[in-house]
Amino acid sequence: MNLTPSELLFGYVASALAALVLTGLYYELRRRRFEPPRTDDNVFRCDSCEYVYTDDSHVERSRCPNCGAMNRRFTF
Repeated sequence: MNLTPSELLFGYVASALAALVLTGLYYELRRRRFEPPRTDDNVFRCDSCEYVYTDDSHVERSRCPNCGAMNRRFTF
């Protein structure tokens, strides 16, 4: 079986692209496995002591676990 140079080049390019896709897929799956899961918690920053903490997603105001002051949700 004789391959023309264009067929040979196409085979090399297709193999390289397949290897890149498989490598990318492997690293994406690996990243998802070791990355902490995303949470829907709200971030709060205390106005009194500047402590940063999280609370449930349905809470608009939360008590600071450090000093006890009530705080509003912090938006970035």
